[in-house]
Amino acid sequence: MIPKELLKTVRRIQIRTNRLVNDVLAGQYESVFKGRGMEFKEVREYQPGDEIRFIDWNVTARMDRPYVKLFAEERELTVMLVVDASGSGMFGTGDKFKNELGAELCAVLAFSAIKNNDKVGLIMFTDQVEKYVPPKKGRSHVLRVVREVLYFQPQGPGTNVPAALQFLNSVTTRRCVVFLVSDFMTERFEQAMRIANKRHDVIAVTVTDPREMELPDVGMIELRDAETGELMLVDTHDPEVRHEFRKQNAQRIAVRTDLFRSANVDVIDVFTNRPYGDALYRFFRMRERRLA
Repeated sequence: MIPKELLKTVRRIQIRTNRLVNDVLAGQYESVFKGRGMEFKEVREYQPGDEIRFIDWNVTARMDRPYVKLFAEERELTVMLVVDASGSGMFGTGDKFKNELGAELCAVLAFSAIKNNDKVGLIMFTDQVEKYVPPKKGRSHVLRVVREVLYFQPQGPGTNVPAALQFLNSVTTRRCVVFLVSDFMTERFEQAMRIANKRHDVIAVTVTDPREMELPDVGMIELRDAETGELMLVDTHDPEVRHEFRKQNAQRIAVRTDLFRSANVDVIDVFTNRPYGDALYRFFRMRERRLA
């Protein structure tokens, strides 16, 4: 039985995100994703006006005259939301916790997909895959996906991005648009990201709180690692401590950015103290320019 308060929360999110979905992202979503998936259909002899990039060089060599590949446009897409539910998501010094921000962003993406008659699926993971909702169409299904993201109670505290991406590849047979939503407080996922992005269109959605980038000067504080439970005392009044914290996190972000770039993965960076709609809008505009 789903608590009434959760249903109210889902409804509030639906109302709050309605304008963003209908007025801002609707046209951009369709132009960026709809009809971009192409399935090979057949080859035929080259005709004047055909694009050179579609020439099938193997057939051309065998037939001793140019042939081009023909494709059938896929009208239906599958959008997979792969969401990190690890313990580090239960943190936030802005308007929302990181996991709340990620859930609301997932709702926007899910409502945008269903508005365009696409399928939406969900994978929730920690240090293992904990929930899988197979992709389907329909408003009631999307509401279920949103409820799952909001209501899900994880069993494990850690983060295992490779396990989530390997599971994704095992349950999908066709190319998907994949939004991987995480704070990426983990390492050693580059190879899994590369493999997944060859099969799918993977977009990394990074969720960050400003206090993960820089410590405030508030004296001696006790910090607890949300994923390991480790406690430590930190003197935030010490400028060297604050400098080292800022330096290490800047390096972590730089390494992560290079990883995404080398894997050819697009990124949407969202922060708990900023409107996420701006980040989504910039992402869709970037994709539109690339496809123009």
